[in-house]
Amino acid sequence: MENKSHALMAGIFTLALLVAGILLAMWFNRDRIERVPYEMATKLSVPGLNPQADVRYRGLDVGKVDEIIFDPNVPGQILVHISVRPDTPMTQSTYGVLGYQGVTGIAYVQLDDDGSKPVKLTSSKQSLARIEMRPSLFDNLQTRGLVILQQTEALTLRLNRLLTPDNQAVMLGAFSDISKAAIALESIPARLEPTLSRLPALTTQASGTLASIQRLSDDTGKLVNNFSGMATRLQAPDGTLDRLALTVDQLGSVAGRIELKILPLGDEASSTLHAVNRTLETFNNRPQSILFGAAPGAPGPGEAGFAAPVR
Repeated sequence: MENKSHALMAGIFTLALLVAGILLAMWFNRDRIERVPYEMATKLSVPGLNPQADVRYRGLDVGKVDEIIFDPNVPGQILVHISVRPDTPMTQSTYGVLGYQGVTGIAYVQLDDDGSKPVKLTSSKQSLARIEMRPSLFDNLQTRGLVILQQTEALTLRLNRLLTPDNQAVMLGAFSDISKAAIALESIPARLEPTLSRLPALTTQASGTLASIQRLSDDTGKLVNNFSGMATRLQAPDGTLDRLALTVDQLGSVAGRIELKILPLGDEASSTLHAVNRTLETFNNRPQSILFGAAPGAPGPGEAGFAAPVR
């Protein structure tokens, strides 16, 4: 009986020591920082979020989630009560979203600020300040998932219509035409190679031609300058043109005098020459006329021996 009582006392002492150790550990580990309570309201789902989950402000741990309850005044709305350190820069433009740790699915509250209302947001247990809770990345994907699926389905239908047998034949024909065009393009450099190989010689000849043209232009310029100087000298006072005009005037006066004096002599000489020619012609035709004289002329009408011509 005495052994049983000693065992009972030992068990009670062990349990009391264990409870005291747990309480002592809890007392040493308790958070002595006075935190400021806030409230977030959302109608979105909060999967993976549990009480005592972390609250972070741009990645820094600033508090914990106290409790998650349904809003008794708004059906379907969830209230998330959090508490953060007093030095957390909470403003009227601060908002929260759900973040997830790696692949574990454990959620936490991520606080951020867009800077639209940089006014300090005060809160207390008697008057909880409410923070906006915005959709997270997964919420946006869930909301837009149906639209994305509809667009994907429409794209699939369009691809199916595009890949009909007729369209496939058209596309294969287009690819064949492109292949033929590519082959034709490959042959163009080979055709152009002889012409390209002659380009250096043509360039050299063109350079020589341009040089010749330049020299011709220079010579032409010099010739024009010489003609200009010659024209200037010819047109100068008492120049060649003036002397030539004077000479022409003198020749004109001499020709006038010759015409007045020589031309009458020329007319007389011409008459004399005609008479001499007739005499010589008569002598050639009738040499005996020198001895017997000129032959009598043919009788005219009314004269003896005239005979009318027979028609």
